[in-house]
Amino acid sequence: MNKKETFIVRDFLAQTQFFQGLSSEHLDALAKIAIAHTYRKNEIIFWEGDEGRGFFVVVLGRVKVFKLSPDGKEQILHIFGVGEHFAEVPAFDGQCFPASAAAIETCQLLFFPRPAFVSLLEAYPSLGIQMLAIFARHLRRFANMIENLSFKEVPGRLAAYLLYLNKVQGGDRIKLDITKGQLAALLGTIPETLSRVFAKLSQEGLIELDGSIVKLLNISELKRLSGEFDV
Repeated sequence: MNKKETFIVRDFLAQTQFFQGLSSEHLDALAKIAIAHTYRKNEIIFWEGDEGRGFFVVVLGRVKVFKLSPDGKEQILHIFGVGEHFAEVPAFDGQCFPASAAAIETCQLLFFPRPAFVSLLEAYPSLGIQMLAIFARHLRRFANMIENLSFKEVPGRLAAYLLYLNKVQGGDRIKLDITKGQLAALLGTIPETLSRVFAKLSQEGLIELDGSIVKLLNISELKRLSGEFDV
């Protein structure tokens, strides 16, 4: 990576939640160890059990992190977009990747090799403190996911996801940002069941579905269904 490219990477990292607020010195050091990779749609980035050789930041596109059951059923754990990062835990503990990752669409990623990153943490301890905050947020997210999969039926899971998109996109007309097959895997169900739940919510007047566009007609009832209540 030449000097110009290093500056571009540093400026990008400065805008990410992960590295926001770090000094120019820290950002320069991070940019120097970053390795750019491009992945095609559906290309595997790593498989569960592969050596945890480092972590990634998304520059362009989206990545799904998932697990496969013995019979090949996919459970999407999370979808990461521009500026987000994934696979940090193996960068710390040196163990294998605990799940698999693949490109949902053409992706550009920055890869941070574990040996170089660990050296940076030794040189800049404040980076480690930043990572602890990130891990805490990830733990909270996975706790919420486990709660959703364990205690909510599929209609409640779908309602919660639609409300999440409502907060992210704003307005009562939202666009599904992944395919319905991927959404089913994210919600821990199958596409046929998801289609029936979409139809049920439409029949009950909670939503109006037009392709990938969903109009939320009754947000208060969706909140009740999802277990989220107005205070």
